[in-house]
Amino acid sequence: MFISSAFAQTAPAAAGSTPSLLTQMLPLVLMFVVLYFIMIRPQMKRQKEHKAMVEALAKGDEVATAGGILGRVSRVGDTYIGVEIASGVEIQLQRSAVVQVLPKGTLK
Repeated sequence: MFISSAFAQTAPAAAGSTPSLLTQMLPLVLMFVVLYFIMIRPQMKRQKEHKAMVEALAKGDEVATAGGILGRVSRVGDTYIGVEIASGVEIQLQRSAVVQVLPKGTLK
C-alpha cells in the first residue's frame, strides 16, 4: 500500500529531457579509449620489444633470467638456450625466461 502511493506522487518525466543514447554511452567509450592508451598500448609495445630481444639472442650474450640467474649463453635452440652460470656449469632455460641482455663484460 505504501509503495503504490509513493509511485503515484512522483511527477512524470518531461518528454524532451531524456538524454540521447550517444550522451549515455560517451563516458563508457571515453573510458575504454583512455584505458587503451594508458594500459594496453604500452604493454603491447613491451611485448614486441621482448620478443625481438629473445629472437636476437646469440651465443656469447650475457643475460639475466626471470629467476635472477646471470650467465652467458652457450647454446641456442629454437625454444631453449643453454646458459653457463659458472665454469663448467650449464643450465637449460626457455628463451622466454630471459629478461635482459646485459652489456658485454658484465660477468667476470
